[in-house]
Amino acid sequence: MKTTWTLAITGCLLALLATGCRTTVEYGDATSAKPISTDFGSADLQQIAAKMVDSLLADDVLADISAGGPPLLIVDKVKNKTMQHIDTESVTDSIRTKLIRSRKFSFQDRTTEAALQEELAYQQAAAHDAIAFGQQDAPRYMLTANLSEIEQQQGRLKDVYYKFTMSLRDLKSGRLIWADEQEIRKQKTRAIFGG
Repeated sequence: MKTTWTLAITGCLLALLATGCRTTVEYGDATSAKPISTDFGSADLQQIAAKMVDSLLADDVLADISAGGPPLLIVDKVKNKTMQHIDTESVTDSIRTKLIRSRKFSFQDRTTEAALQEELAYQQAAAHDAIAFGQQDAPRYMLTANLSEIEQQQGRLKDVYYKFTMSLRDLKSGRLIWADEQEIRKQKTRAIFGG
């Protein structure tokens, strides 16, 4: 009888110890894939890019600015205001790609500006039908974005809040004509033992 009680108590203690060693990470808003850390990851990138592009495409401002055809847009590189190293070029590329696929905008790409200048210089020297410098269309609109984070930690709980803000500026008037933001909150509860 004493052995049975000892085994039962030992089993309960082992079960309690096992649950105390488990680390969990969860979204505050569980609308995406299960995260593996509180860092900004690929699922976050896809979620933000899709939501922001959908928001812009669904807004009435798009009908206003595209009356004469797809407006010429330049997408500025996303500004990383977090404490993490985040490949913001990848975020920018995802947003640009989704907008291009919508066929609602035409684009200029500043990331290839050096290659463009090199090609135009080559054409000036070697081609009989060279494109003259300064003949490219100027974009009328500029899309900018910022990614910021606020991190808090108390005891075993770590809470990370990300905010992605994107805005569309009319370069002729200087006015912001559209803006939106998306938020992601991730929480991590560290294990009691071994975490």
